[in-house]
Amino acid sequence: MIGHLFSSFLQSKFKGKESGVKMNAYIWLTMAILFEVFGSSMLKVSNGFKRLVPAIGVIVGMGFAFYCLSIALKTLPLGNAYAIWAGLGTALITLVGVVFWREKLNFKKVAGLICIITGVVLLRLANLGH
Repeated sequence: MIGHLFSSFLQSKFKGKESGVKMNAYIWLTMAILFEVFGSSMLKVSNGFKRLVPAIGVIVGMGFAFYCLSIALKTLPLGNAYAIWAGLGTALITLVGVVFWREKLNFKKVAGLICIITGVVLLRLANLGH
């Protein structure tokens, strides 16, 4: 229901515009990333699904993440969308770990994140002409 209302709102804003369709897809992809980061964060808090409210947060977050990703995939190429989703999700959840769980951020983690983000950018550039 909420997804349908949000989709209707976005379609009314971008109706008839080719760039708007792509923008709509990237908004859905962004929402998928944010819901995935929320769901992953709740995994830590759920203590192995022993705490009910965070466990429900995992299910809701991941459910909405995959729903939003599926809407984005109606327009975006699978490889690009998944690379962006996984790459930015990984980077954001790493930052959540550092900020909220005081996980250490060392050179190897930073180098790995740079490699992931570079890979996402290269995949995106590879499909610009198509």
